[in-house]
This record gives sequence, C-alpha cells and structure tokens, in this order.
Amino acid sequence: MQTSAQISSDIKDLQYFFKRHKIVREQRAHSAKVHSVGWSCEGRRLASGSFDKTVVVYTLDRDRLAKDTTLRGHTASVDQLCWHAHHPDLLSTASGDKSVRIWDARAGRCSAVVNTKGENINITWSPDGKTIAVGNKDDLVTFIDARTNKIKVEKQFNFEVNEIAWNKNNNLFFLTSGTGSVHVLSYPNLESMEVLRGHPATCICIEFDPTGKYFAVGSADSLVSVWNANELSCQHVIERLEWPVRTISFSHDGKLIASGSEDLFIDIAYATTGEKVTKVPVDASTFTVAWNPKKYLLAYACDDKDNNDRRREAGNLKVYGFEN
Repeated sequence: MQTSAQISSDIKDLQYFFKRHKIVREQRAHSAKVHSVGWSCEGRRLASGSFDKTVVVYTLDRDRLAKDTTLRGHTASVDQLCWHAHHPDLLSTASGDKSVRIWDARAGRCSAVVNTKGENINITWSPDGKTIAVGNKDDLVTFIDARTNKIKVEKQFNFEVNEIAWNKNNNLFFLTSGTGSVHVLSYPNLESMEVLRGHPATCICIEFDPTGKYFAVGSADSLVSVWNANELSCQHVIERLEWPVRTISFSHDGKLIASGSEDLFIDIAYATTGEKVTKVPVDASTFTVAWNPKKYLLAYACDDKDNNDRRREAGNLKVYGFEN
C-alpha cells in the first residue's frame, strides 16, 4: 500500500517525465475516420481500424512509426480491433459487415473469417487467448473459439450492451450497459453474478489494468469510475471531463488512465487516486485511445478534418509521448 508521500512523489515524477516526453507523431492512416487503435502484446506493432473498411498496421522502431501493411477484406466499417493477449502477430477485427476477421499481421493477410448474425461494434480477446467475444448492434454477444474459428455460444441480452471485457483471471465477463450499470457474468457459464450500479447515465467503455487489480468504466455522465476488480467496489471517480467518456486505457504498469471524449484534451490520471498527471491537447473529439504495453506512448485518433478540405475526415493516427 502506497503512502500519500509515495503517491505524491510518483505523480511528480510522472509529471516531470511528460514534460520531457510530449511530442506527438501523426500519420495519415486512412481516408475516413479512425474508429479503433490498438498495440500488439509486445508493443512493436500498432493497428488502426477505420470507416474506410481497412486496417492499417504500423511498426514502432525506437521513436519512429513506419507503415507496415494495409489489411483489406471487410466490406463495411471496421468498428473495433483487438490483438491476441500473447501472440504478437494475431489481430481480430469487428465490422458492420456481420463478420469477424482474424489477421496474421506479419504475413499481412486474413487467416480466418467468422460470419455472425449482426453488425458488430465491439470485440475483445480472452486473457488466455482461446476465445474472442464480439458484440453487435442488437445486443447479441457471440463467443468464438479462436483455435477452430467456430462459434461456441451466442447470448442475447435484453438491455443495451456496449463494451465487453474479461477480467484477468478469465473467470468473469463484464458488459457495460445503457442503464448506467456494469453486468458481471460468470465465465464460461455466462450466469449473472452481479450488477454494479456506478453511473446515472449509460456506461460506454470498460478496461482492466494490466495487473488485474482494477478496472475503469467511462460513462455518458462524463465520469470515469475506477473499481477494485476483486471486491467489485468503486474506489474513486475521475471528473475532469465535461462530455461523455468514449474511450479509456490503462498504461503498461497500471499507474495511468487515459480518457477521451468530445473535450478538446485527453485526460491522463494517476490510477489509484484519480489525480491529474497531464493532459494531451486535441483539436476534435477523441473516440479511441490505447497505451503501449511496454512504455508511456499513447496512441489515439480524433474526429479530425482534412486541412485541405474541411468537409472530409482526415483519418489520422497519432502517438503521444515521444521525447522532446
């Protein structure tokens, strides 16, 4: 347990770090809005999925991002992507074309297509790497065996399902809902265990920290609640944003939470207390953020417009945290 003096010292160290590491590198990744960004498990590859139906993969080499490949195959918007927890080359994507695709990023090709019943909007890979869960616009969650690429089970819910996630022990499955609560199911039985009532408005996004001790929930009430993952109790609330929280991400060491919204900054908070560490100025709404799993590099994408044609979406990918 950290003392208040240790926490204060840690926050000052982090604030000093980001004063020296605040360079943003920007890449033109797509021809339309970027919906999702994510790092591979070893932090060397970064992928982005877009409304333009493609996935772009970049390779991080020291302090430079180099475009690796463009993955094509989806026939509708790529709404969310997720890398395998342990395999650095495997990537899964959820699309409005009613399919899930699994990609081999090193080979630059699709290795499997799984057809589903609806327009998919959320996807997550289990911590053991054996299962992919995908949620669609009709609140149906489909569980796919990642070894056989076959659907194992489907579960229909009678409430609005937003983001989905497993806990780090792989024995609980979490769903954020339109009722302002988080539903906790047993896994693999998928029986209702608990309903966590944390917000007065829609719970939009959820993320577990890499240590498994905490998870955070972003809500339409502009708040981020931080929860003890073992006790399922709310520890504190981060309340510096004024618009619905669309995206959150924990840093590799679990010390930081990045939160994005329609506010013109990304909030970066000290996870255990919610205190402000720094913020990243942005020019438009932020809909996806992702910390690198090895270092303090934050990938994100905003609803930017093309500088030459303000009617067009820029489709840019940005990474914050390079040394000045």
